[in-house]
Amino acid sequence: MHLTGALHLRKISMPKPRPKYQPGCYYHFYNRGRSRLSIFNEPDNYIYLLKKAKTYLRQFDLTLVAYCLMPNHYHFLIRQYGEHAAGLLPQRVFNSYTKAYNKRYAHSGTLFEGPYRVKLVERDSHLLHLCRYIHGNPVKDGLVSDPVDWPYSNYSEWMRLRDGTLYDQAFVDDHFPDIETYREFVMDGLSSREIAPEMGGYLEELES
Repeated sequence: MHLTGALHLRKISMPKPRPKYQPGCYYHFYNRGRSRLSIFNEPDNYIYLLKKAKTYLRQFDLTLVAYCLMPNHYHFLIRQYGEHAAGLLPQRVFNSYTKAYNKRYAHSGTLFEGPYRVKLVERDSHLLHLCRYIHGNPVKDGLVSDPVDWPYSNYSEWMRLRDGTLYDQAFVDDHFPDIETYREFVMDGLSSREIAPEMGGYLEELES
């Protein structure tokens, strides 16, 4: 192999640098199972992980704005309030989950495709499109016909159909005048398959 080719391969395989974690900022965390394998085998798996997330959100003074757990990948949109880095959440939650998963299913080796991935969300347009992208995932992937039918996201909390704590009511109220406006925003995005330009590039790596 030519030297230039070797350098090119080395460059594209290097992990992306983590953003600087700061109070008041929003971060999108995501990852998928190794070789697209399932990371959740039964309802108890999802519930276990969400309980862990609730514990660490409280411990690290973080807010979960939008989330969706899919059979072979996940999305968390987190706001950091204090000095604890938002990246502690996926690190602690999925380390605990992987250990429990391996023990329960006698699994060994890597469960995920490397370390968690993270994107700093800097624009309001990105933030709002990301919320509907996350909540629309189960419909986009053909698991349900309406996002409210997927139990492992906080879309039902946004719609005020479920009394959960893993979401930020103030965020919803600040950005949408009523729940019907958000519902239409999500459904319009699903029908048009629209993704904000600043989102498309980095999400392609998850969907490829």
